[in-house]
Amino acid sequence: MPLGTLDRTPPPFFRQGTSALTKLVFFAALAFFLMVADARLRIAGPLREAVAIVLLPLQRALAVPVDLVFGGADYLRGLEAARASEQDALRQLAQSADKLARAGALAAENAQLRALLELKPALAVRSQAAEVLYEAADPYSRKIFIDRGQTQGVVAGSPVVNQDGVLGQVTRVFALTSEVTLLVDKDAAIPVLNMRTQQRGAAFGVAGGMELRFTSANDDVRAGDELQTSGVDGVYPPGLPVARVVSVERRSESGFARIALAPTARSDGVRHVLVLEPLAALLPPRPEPVPVAPEIARRKGSGRR
Repeated sequence: MPLGTLDRTPPPFFRQGTSALTKLVFFAALAFFLMVADARLRIAGPLREAVAIVLLPLQRALAVPVDLVFGGADYLRGLEAARASEQDALRQLAQSADKLARAGALAAENAQLRALLELKPALAVRSQAAEVLYEAADPYSRKIFIDRGQTQGVVAGSPVVNQDGVLGQVTRVFALTSEVTLLVDKDAAIPVLNMRTQQRGAAFGVAGGMELRFTSANDDVRAGDELQTSGVDGVYPPGLPVARVVSVERRSESGFARIALAPTARSDGVRHVLVLEPLAALLPPRPEPVPVAPEIARRKGSGRR
């Protein structure tokens, strides 16, 4: 057999391409470039939205068997609880008849007083119901996703509440879903009003609950005080329940008291929420600053000297 007809190419086992070190350096540089580009130019935002839209039907399809299992078990366990709840509801309805009559009289009196003082009616905040899809997988944050997004008119900053009070705030909006940061998240903050003393403050999220910060150690704050939204931030409507004071620790070495709060609205097990329109969308625009004449400005400056 002639030697020219022999295949002189090495077998696949001995073939070598780019070295492993070269591949590592290339892909590490590519990853670093993509991270910097995403942080500066936000190039991955449309990709995240597209992936969220594509994966939404799959997420809902995978959640159907789990919902069927838990729904069937809840149905079997809840028959007796439903009968007991019906009896309790009937007793509470009988006890609330007197309170309802007095509330109607107070509401009529309040309407008459507002008309007498020519006060404007309270702002009507638009809202829409939403369902919780799932909780974020990040163990270091407390966020949930709901089935309402830009298509339904949800905007970033919208308050999210349930029947017990404020749950959190919309922080990221996609086409069909939205991300809600709960009040117990470490990056959450909300202005509050103490209903007993009418003192304003700021509540922040901590691990496992909330706390009232920047409150002087000699301020009148007691365990059991109810905190509601103050409405001064232009986001949350006033009068929504937020938290209750659990404990007050006044330390001599610090000028501020350590105040632990328990949120009124628990996020565990919540299925349906209400998304409110931010209060700033209903408020009148802020007036433009009045320009100061150059001569007046010079006089003021000379007077300060």
